[in-house]
Amino acid sequence: MRHERRDHREKIYIYGKHALTEALTHTPHVVSKVFLSSEANQDKDLRELLRSRSISPAMLKTPRDASDMVGEDTAHQGVIAIADPSKILRDFNEFFATLTPDENTALVLLDELTDPHNVGAIIRSAAAFGAVGVLIPPHNQAPITGSVVKASAGMAFRIPIVAIGNINQTILKLKDEGFRAYALAMEGAKDVTKVKFDAPSVFVIGNEGRGIRQKTLEHSDVALRIPMNPRCESLNASVSAAVVLYQWSTQHPGALRRS
Repeated sequence: MRHERRDHREKIYIYGKHALTEALTHTPHVVSKVFLSSEANQDKDLRELLRSRSISPAMLKTPRDASDMVGEDTAHQGVIAIADPSKILRDFNEFFATLTPDENTALVLLDELTDPHNVGAIIRSAAAFGAVGVLIPPHNQAPITGSVVKASAGMAFRIPIVAIGNINQTILKLKDEGFRAYALAMEGAKDVTKVKFDAPSVFVIGNEGRGIRQKTLEHSDVALRIPMNPRCESLNASVSAAVVLYQWSTQHPGALRRS
């Protein structure tokens, strides 16, 4: 998944059998066209899934055809699809109207992350540990692209990805609705292993370089830190998110059974 233009309204490429299968299974409306190599077209399960979604794939005649779409170094497995990212992203107000938040509800809010692999990995962790949505701002943020989808192992098609406006205003709205806002900060005041998560939670993940902005920290209820050996100064954003979401899930085991 490559060359995806940075505008949410533009098409993106999904590549690889797993990512396409996830999209066709969970959000088939995002897929507009599918291209297969002659080898991939022999996959009976994939052909049946395409048939069930009334999609007739186009054939990739040569390896060059695939490389022209997604790049020579991309492990596409002869499976490439075009998706509309605007159909992956959900409107915040529409999404929130479907929620009935309780202490078993967790959201992840990205505070201007720029690495698509981090974004995809966080989406994967959010799905793995039972969060109900990932909130993404419009500015200074890696958008949903093929690289993000690939890094999420297809989980971008399983967990709601929600477009928000201003980050701080979103946090304030969530707090008005009973959420507690937790900011992940290297120098956070609270050890994540000592916190009781007894309210709807939103976990704010900061930019890879500068972390969470000061104003966002001020709007958050709690700044969380992850205890670690002093030989290591920090963890990257996606690993930190996974650790915190796992810790939250240990207090909310029902979230791991949520479909």
